Amino acid sequence: MLFGRSRKTERESEDVLGPREIEIQDQDTEGRAESGPFDVSEVGDREGYVDLGAVLISPRPGLELRLEVEETSQRVVAVTLDLGDSSVQVQAFAAPRSEGLWDEIREQIAESVRSQGGQADQMDGSLGTELIASVPAEAPDGGRGYRVARFVGVDGPRWFLRGVFSGPAAIQQDAATELEELFRALVVVRGESPMPPRELLPLTMPTMPQETAGEPGDPQQGLQAPERGPEITEIG
Repeated sequence: MLFGRSRKTERESEDVLGPREIEIQDQDTEGRAESGPFDVSEVGDREGYVDLGAVLISPRPGLELRLEVEETSQRVVAVTLDLGDSSVQVQAFAAPRSEGLWDEIREQIAESVRSQGGQADQMDGSLGTELIASVPAEAPDGGRGYRVARFVGVDGPRWFLRGVFSGPAAIQQDAATELEELFRALVVVRGESPMPPRELLPLTMPTMPQETAGEPGDPQQGLQAPERGPEITEIG
């Protein structure tokens, strides 16, 4: 696993697509408690995870993490997991005990996308009900294209976890498989402090698991803290 520089500028051109058929296939949705993402109470311990405060990440070779930092407050507001040519941005929020947030948030994202002249299509995918959003953008050749993002949401015990897939993983199931596995392996640490619904759970600079020290030649050896970027990628 690697920590590296934010690559927003490079990905902007890569993620702008011409008209094409979305290839993500419908799949049956499994229960969250069995397949993830997990609540911290559902895992044995935190050993082996990269600890970002509200989110624990299971490392793997080839994974790069980018922290998204709000310029005005300098607080970490999201973490992006880059794997190959695709990425998924993750944010965790406080949620009510009695009901989930995803249905309402999904409708609000769709409304925002349509107000920008884009298209938002709801579908049943491997992570439950998802939203494929396409927003008009200039293609690399200067023509008209679309920036495509795949929004997923998971309601957990007093928390809500949102993921935004971009790159090939937004439209191709084969390209999405590994990132979906990483997303399902995430662990959310809600904490006991009272928080209003939809408030971001606090993310912090990472605490590295001991095994990432690695042996000579190990691809995880020599990890460095991620550079903090001011951007937060979001449609809506």
